[in-house]
Amino acid sequence: MISVVIRTKNQADALNFALKNLTERYLKSISEIIVVDNESTDNSKEIAEKYNARFVTIKNFSFGGSANVCAQEAKYPIVVIFSSHSYPVSHDFFELIQHKFNQNPNLAGLRCLHNPSDYKNYINQVSVLTDPNKSGLIFSGSAFSRSVWEKFPFKEDVATFEDKEWTTRVIKEGYEIDFVPSIFCYDIKRTKKQLFFRFKNDVVGNYQLWHQDITLANVMKGLLVGMYNLLKNFFIDFYYIIRRFFYLIGFITNKPKKF
Repeated sequence: MISVVIRTKNQADALNFALKNLTERYLKSISEIIVVDNESTDNSKEIAEKYNARFVTIKNFSFGGSANVCAQEAKYPIVVIFSSHSYPVSHDFFELIQHKFNQNPNLAGLRCLHNPSDYKNYINQVSVLTDPNKSGLIFSGSAFSRSVWEKFPFKEDVATFEDKEWTTRVIKEGYEIDFVPSIFCYDIKRTKKQLFFRFKNDVVGNYQLWHQDITLANVMKGLLVGMYNLLKNFFIDFYYIIRRFFYLIGFITNKPKKF
């Protein structure tokens, strides 16, 4: 009994693919699909309706607040959260999640796999107690227990990392967070503006949750390292642009034999 909830804003194309994937490959394994939308101005609502997904609009977005809406709207005991630009890949994605929860009544959540770090931590059995950041939940491909959430809602006053904050809180209460070998794809290309927005939230979130402070020395070091890398990458790119140019000129004048 699984609810799938997708958080989105103005990602119509990505949302269409995510819903198409879910309904064509996984519909027998899930009980409902909900789209939680932050006032999109594109045709996201029409796309959700096309795939018979329930469409919920939120006005004042926050990461923790939107995650709470996802949990509130879900009708079933296991909630799987995706973003519109993430989607399951492995054929047994939801069956493995259901099996894990059936096996362990003390389970609060499961982190699925989408990158080398996830996979290495899963294979090396790196516990969430050892690394709550890289082995904790990520709310673009994680499952959590709705009953545990009812006792411990997500915090709405954290800038980001609402998933990691919840992870650390519930494991202190004696619940468990584990990996599950359910594989998903996280397919997003952020603009410079979006990357800067994420950077700002990460600075605040890292300070709130992991107590990573910012000093003037850190700021100056970051500036100098950034400028050095910018110049280094420029000259390396320029060098290979010139090499490719002369290689192609040489290729034109001395082409190999065709087969």
